[in-house]
Amino acid sequence: MPLSRPPNTMPRPRKIASDDYERLADFRYALRTFLHFSESAARAAGLTPQQHQALLAIKGAERRGPMNIAALSARLLLRHHSTVELVNRLEAAGLVTRRTDALDARKVVLSLTDQAEDLLSQLSAAHLDELTRLHPTLAPLLERIAHPTTR
Repeated sequence: MPLSRPPNTMPRPRKIASDDYERLADFRYALRTFLHFSESAARAAGLTPQQHQALLAIKGAERRGPMNIAALSARLLLRHHSTVELVNRLEAAGLVTRRTDALDARKVVLSLTDQAEDLLSQLSAAHLDELTRLHPTLAPLLERIAHPTTR
């Protein structure tokens, strides 16, 4: 499910007030704070941020069905060949396995290894703790963006 549309499909901008810029800048700063935490945590666990994101995408898709390269590419906003290289590195590190899809032999299904599951569990717990810590900052920022008091 896409969360946003590409910049070239955005509607014509409305008049932007100083408060809008402040809200957007504060929100972007909060996002960067979280992303900096996430990138640092991934590196401390021996992963690149992109590898962590791939593991999380694979795990997060389990209830919707098996993850394949095309779906992972879409989820990570990467080109197919870049995703194949990323999966190659994850497989070489013992974090991901590939198997042929039972319903469509042309597709390759990705799964996490036990090692990846353990690593991702630790990282995810740390990320949830960080989001809990940031909630008092993020929630009011989102509320201020969704329901500005001034225009």
